[in-house]
Amino acid sequence: MTKYLIRRLLNYLILLFVAVTIAYFLAGTQLDPRSMLIENELTQSANRTYADVVQSVDARLNGWNINPQVPIVERYVEWLRMISEWDWGYSPLGASVNEQVSNRVWLSLQLVFLGFFIGIIGGVAIGAWAAVRQYSIPDRIITIVAMIIISTPSMVIGIGLQMGAVWFNNTFDSSFFQFIGPQSTTPPDEFWPNLLDRLQHLLLPTISISAGGLATYSRYQRNLMLDTLGSDYVRTARAKGLRYSTAVRRHALRTSLIPIATYFAFGITGLVLGAAVTEQIFGWEGMGIYGIRTIQAQDINGTAAVVAFSGVATLTGAFLSDVLIAVADPRVRVS
Repeated sequence: MTKYLIRRLLNYLILLFVAVTIAYFLAGTQLDPRSMLIENELTQSANRTYADVVQSVDARLNGWNINPQVPIVERYVEWLRMISEWDWGYSPLGASVNEQVSNRVWLSLQLVFLGFFIGIIGGVAIGAWAAVRQYSIPDRIITIVAMIIISTPSMVIGIGLQMGAVWFNNTFDSSFFQFIGPQSTTPPDEFWPNLLDRLQHLLLPTISISAGGLATYSRYQRNLMLDTLGSDYVRTARAKGLRYSTAVRRHALRTSLIPIATYFAFGITGLVLGAAVTEQIFGWEGMGIYGIRTIQAQDINGTAAVVAFSGVATLTGAFLSDVLIAVADPRVRVS
């Protein structure tokens, strides 16, 4: 199994390099920071001539290796040298991409991975529990609630949570729910009060992100469990005297986890790309909202960095799904 996982990891690293390379070429050929900067400086400096502005802009962009006038292959070679030294370059306005990303990655990881694992683990547990109680009242309630959540846009869920939090705080004269930004404007100096403050700000965004995963994965897992519960090997295990709960846990649940594990990578991708809405609603300056701003600002290096982060998150999910499949499916370990 170790060799299998190492091969998969090497394949993912190659895919990540190819994906980031393609993203850099697309951003480098389609984004035009030069025209944007020239237009902005001409608007702000009416006394400067067009030639002076162009010369100034080109000099800065050449120094930052993002001048569209330079051939893309030449820029790409220099960019590879830069990232080999872990230097992701600068934005058209001169901001360090390293600093911009480092300030946002931790915030996004808190939201994305916490929401993802809550959605996956909770959704699988709820779906399996509902499957063994098919057509019961709890099963029907879970189905209705899950379909409502799936049909509701994440923006509506986030705003609804905020409205409920404001109502609770006002009704009970409380400040329990905090939802603007990752922490208070003046966070407490002590460790435990500071940790509590961060958890209060993290609560609602995490619920907003994980709600969709809970609903979606519960539906997947319920259907997969219903298929395995009626399988011959489950009935054979019961006929040999195995307790129903043990047969469900060892055979039906374990087998149903194999196909749902393939959704892991796609689930992380959806959260990384869709977290921008949640970040905007709750005032989190994470990678999702940063990715949108890099495209709006014609930021070539920033766009490549965002794609690299998304790729790492996606391939991490894919690798974890491979691990789960190898653990759950003896055929993979044998092969």
